[in-house]
Amino acid sequence: MEITITNENFETYKNGNLPLVVDMWATWCGPCRMVAPVISELAEEYDGKIVVGKCDVEDNNDLAMEFGVRSIPTILFFKDGKLVDKFVGAAAKPTLEAKFKALL
Repeated sequence: MEITITNENFETYKNGNLPLVVDMWATWCGPCRMVAPVISELAEEYDGKIVVGKCDVEDNNDLAMEFGVRSIPTILFFKDGKLVDKFVGAAAKPTLEAKFKALL
């Protein structure tokens, strides 16, 4: 299951008990639409182990600026409240799944 990440709720999820993956995207972004089904699949597969969220950069510019997101999609990986990895661009499922596994 994917959640919606906003400027307001980000800290709560970042500092939660589970690792957090945030898909930084926008509705007009073609590559974002390409990677979205992969992120959704991984969210289902890792449900209960990793929290997966989507953050619309148009609505949450503060977060995009805080993490230096200049290109989308950018996928941010957090563990123990700290950014531990960042992936820019669309990717095949095996590439992203390896990053998910590294969080566990």
